[in-house]
Amino acid sequence: MKRKAMCTCGALTIVAHGEPGKISACHCQECQRRTGSAFGVAVFFATEVTAVTGPDALFSRIGDSGLPVEFHFCPTRGSAVFWKPDFKPGMTAIAFGCFEDKEGLSPTQSVYDAHRHLWVTIRTP
Repeated sequence: MKRKAMCTCGALTIVAHGEPGKISACHCQECQRRTGSAFGVAVFFATEVTAVTGPDALFSRIGDSGLPVEFHFCPTRGSAVFWKPDFKPGMTAIAFGCFEDKEGLSPTQSVYDAHRHLWVTIRTP
């Protein structure tokens, strides 16, 4: 299986082959700020099965683990497409909303539930 994700204008793309290792709905305040929504959804793939094309800009911040998280986003439109958290070496998280085809992708876990808004319900397998 090949899955393609891209920024708003389509200039920055990432293609992942195979099935994701996990899909995480994250309710932390940083994900809420990054997405402008109630939560973010990260689809994790082994970095070795991903291929990036197009220009990107980087933003790095220290995560709750104390380790850096490197965000890659479109330098033209600002869409955060994927990120590489140092606390998960060898893994790349791709923003769920950036995928062309979301069929079959649903969260396998929900994290930072202490920050989850009461009106949000996530059903995981």
